[in-house]
Amino acid sequence: MTDMRPIEVSDPEVAALIKADVIRQDSHIHLIASENFASRAVMEASGSVFTNKYAEGYPRRRYYEGCQVVDEVEDLARQRAVDLFGAEHANVQPHSGSQANMAAYFATIKPDDTVLGMRLDQGGHLTHGSPVSFSGHLYNFVAYGVDPETEIIDMDEVRRLAFEHRPKMVLAGYSAYSRRLDYEAFREIADEIGAVFVVDAAHFIGLVAGGAYPNPVPHADIVTATTHKALRGPRGGLILCKEEFAKPIDKAVFPTAQGGALFNQIAAKAVCFREASTPAYGEYAHQVVRNARAMAERLTSLGLRVVSGATENHMFLVDVRSIDDELTGKEAATLLDDLGITLNRNAIPFDPRSPFITSGIRIGTPSVTTQGMKEAEVEHVAELIARALRERHDDVALKEVKGEAGELASRFPPYEAQFPGHV
Repeated sequence: MTDMRPIEVSDPEVAALIKADVIRQDSHIHLIASENFASRAVMEASGSVFTNKYAEGYPRRRYYEGCQVVDEVEDLARQRAVDLFGAEHANVQPHSGSQANMAAYFATIKPDDTVLGMRLDQGGHLTHGSPVSFSGHLYNFVAYGVDPETEIIDMDEVRRLAFEHRPKMVLAGYSAYSRRLDYEAFREIADEIGAVFVVDAAHFIGLVAGGAYPNPVPHADIVTATTHKALRGPRGGLILCKEEFAKPIDKAVFPTAQGGALFNQIAAKAVCFREASTPAYGEYAHQVVRNARAMAERLTSLGLRVVSGATENHMFLVDVRSIDDELTGKEAATLLDDLGITLNRNAIPFDPRSPFITSGIRIGTPSVTTQGMKEAEVEHVAELIARALRERHDDVALKEVKGEAGELASRFPPYEAQFPGHV
């Protein structure tokens, strides 16, 4: 019979590490834009018996027997995704956002074809053509960026590069950009050169689900996304597309890019899609945006420079050189984490420093919003950040910041104190 002992008995070392991270999560203020806190229901589905079932293919077209129930759960997840985002087709099998992007490429273009995407060092993602990514190895990426003055995507440059290089794909999306995307302009450019238009919505799909950010689905041929981040689901990927791309996308996911699906994660995706269809989720999504705006405005008022001057989504970058020229993103992020405020270093547009050092930090508000914080609390966090960075050589001041951060975090724990970290 299966060992049904709790992990605290069967593997106390791992159980202790899980509990240690619960303590870390409950005792810090979390500002990493790509993180969030999953619900108990999502974790229950992710840890369910669906993890035991292996199958390849799609519902009613499997290469294994015993798939009647996993067919139902995949159908349910797909239908919920279609309904939530208004898509014609959904594929819920990608294991990650990167693999969702891989499938979008495999479905529509060939190796060495040209793709127009956003520069990594100005807000794009590794899979948008970085030479260290499969995308940079397989395809010829031409990069667009932001205007040096406004730090907003230069659509005139996008158009110029599109007509100069005639890419087979125009890719919009980002991992470190705080403004809205002009889907209509991207669509028009793609149509004029006969390119497929893809939106990587991994960072903002959760806001789209709650009506707090414009939906790319009506404009794009293919939309790729993750189900964690702002969407608050399990770690995994998602592809939404027009019906004409459904068969190529499904084939690109399986058998081209992946083998068996992870049905425990697909079940958890179904749960998160249902959660994201509720009025409470919509309020959360709008609060994420309000919190980001409030935090950016408060930091600006305290003399820190927010890249592009504002945010229209869930995140923004701060140029830490606005504190002083010696401060680096690495130093700032490390210090703040030690004080109980967790975020990440990030390159800013035209950054003279290396990606490992950087001149910026990235701040996101999905996690703190899930914790229950609103404008007053995130403005306080902004004040703590500014004080810590300005007075980073003053041990007394840093001790005070750490105490205030800890007290604030203790009022908004994501999980109850007795939660062991697993279900």
